[in-house]
Amino acid sequence: MMFSSPTLYEIVCLSALTICFLFQMWFVFGRVFKLLLSAKNELSEFGTFTPPVSVIICAKNEVENLRQFLPSVLTQDYPDYQVVVVNDSSEDESELLLAQLKSKYPNLYYTTIPVDKKFSHGKKLAVSIGVKAAAHDYLLFTDADCKPAGTKWLKTMVAGFADKRKEIVLGFGAYLTQKGLTNLLIRYDTFFTALQYMGFALSKKPYMGVGRNLAYKKELFVKNGGFRNHAKILSGDDDLFVKETATKENVSVVTNPDAHTISIPLNTFKHWYLQKARHLTTAPFYKNSVKWELIFEPLSREIFWFFVLYMILFNNFAVAATTFLFVNYLIKILIWKKAAKILNQGKLFWSVLVYDFIHPWILLWAFLANKIGTKNRKWK
Repeated sequence: MMFSSPTLYEIVCLSALTICFLFQMWFVFGRVFKLLLSAKNELSEFGTFTPPVSVIICAKNEVENLRQFLPSVLTQDYPDYQVVVVNDSSEDESELLLAQLKSKYPNLYYTTIPVDKKFSHGKKLAVSIGVKAAAHDYLLFTDADCKPAGTKWLKTMVAGFADKRKEIVLGFGAYLTQKGLTNLLIRYDTFFTALQYMGFALSKKPYMGVGRNLAYKKELFVKNGGFRNHAKILSGDDDLFVKETATKENVSVVTNPDAHTISIPLNTFKHWYLQKARHLTTAPFYKNSVKWELIFEPLSREIFWFFVLYMILFNNFAVAATTFLFVNYLIKILIWKKAAKILNQGKLFWSVLVYDFIHPWILLWAFLANKIGTKNRKWK
């Protein structure tokens, strides 16, 4: 059987496919794989480092979530801590509920930002007030719609500060598993985002954390001037603050399941999409080295898919393209499976079979949405 020599065009296609595949493998093993290695070396003894801690929660019209989840924050297995709730201009019965809880839990402190129709503000003001009200230097942040994975959440997160060089601790904030494709998308996006920011941090390139489960020192907040450098940007109370204050040595990553929080996910794609678009408004402010890698990672996936399909459909190195696709999926499924086990995400790793291709397009759609409809990007 005679084979014709490959044309220059076919060689270019194969070369582009190979480059994108190699970049994907570099991302998997250079970033994500560090999460697997870190989990093996993570502290196994929690509880020996227990300094006084202030847990800060900002809540806006969250009375039902506070009623359901705040008691689990107030009853942590920890010797000395306070919980500071900033009731941010709520128009429901949040303040009444907080007053009732205060009589039952002496470690609860709350303060209220009054409603002012003439003055609009974002979450950063509430966070700043919470930090100012905190009695202790070690601060742990979560949201009103989050619940700790268990009573050892506080103890396990604070263990990330055991190394005296650490000033920031990055945790994982999962979403509750529910039925439906929207829930699957939200959980996969959250899982993949964690692989990114934890992997980068473990690679000595920290660039963000999530406010659902984040800790840092009050001293660091004061030294940085709070959020003054990005006060006019609606989002960024978590990721931009980490971006500004994190160094190669002062960030700790805690993956232990006891350190997770679990949040109630949004129940419609539209609401999640608007929330994601708001979160993506901070991406242009990341450091260039991080920003371009975060851009090229999904871009390389789409270019990879384009050449795989093209070469298979038009029989240009079809066997090679099929082999690349098989190896790509095999490696990602194996690594994602181990990462999902570490982050207690069950069989979510199988979603990579679909979202490896679809997810970048959804992110692009959400990013482009920031060019229009900015009135919807507000702290609720």
